[in-house]
Amino acid sequence: MDITTQSVTLGGEDINIPAFLVTPEDEGIYPGVIVVQEIFGVNEHIRDVTSRIAAKGYVAIAPAIYQRIAPHFETGYTAEDVKVGREYKNQTKASELLKDIQTAINYLYTLPNVKKTGVGTMGFCFGGHVTYLTATLEDIKATASYYGAGIANWCPGECDPTITRTKEIKGAINCYFGMDDQSIPLEQVDQIEKELQKYDITHKVFRYQGAEHGFNCDRRSSYNETVAREAWQETLNLFQQTL
Repeated sequence: MDITTQSVTLGGEDINIPAFLVTPEDEGIYPGVIVVQEIFGVNEHIRDVTSRIAAKGYVAIAPAIYQRIAPHFETGYTAEDVKVGREYKNQTKASELLKDIQTAINYLYTLPNVKKTGVGTMGFCFGGHVTYLTATLEDIKATASYYGAGIANWCPGECDPTITRTKEIKGAINCYFGMDDQSIPLEQVDQIEKELQKYDITHKVFRYQGAEHGFNCDRRSSYNETVAREAWQETLNLFQQTL
């Protein structure tokens, strides 16, 4: 499907947020999908993912969730980039992240070619954590959380970890983890799955042998094409079934 890309500004309650918006060119009404960045900002990889999902028949948007801390931040994958990205991540707050994703939802709902019956999210790395957190929002009907670190033992700016909010998740959620991911202990993956089961959340937890952190990103040395393709198809299945 042919697509159109553009930079837009989302007007939030207390801050304007730049975002990358991709829409199908064909006339029609499409589900909305929010793509949530890694610690590296809305960079080339995130723009590519946003474009790829839009080409499958979605209006996709990637908001800059570091805007409060580092306006227009975008970087690569060197050790120094990782260090800076993590520093910014540690300055985020759950209350503001929830507010900013809701702002993105509100913006999508203003577009005439977007369904107003709920949206999907997909996030990677820190974005995988954020999408698990924002799955608690009323309008989120489907969440694809890719290797979200810290869900079981941390929450931005909060005392209780994000996993304690599992019972508040409203829609369906897929979680994708690499079994060789040094950032996410396997016992935490098990803990997440047990919480999803405990509260009867519609979910699937995928554990990929031989996959490391960042397996979906073809700009990183940890890229695993086979696993990335499998997870992508599962994400498409999730969105097709729920949005």
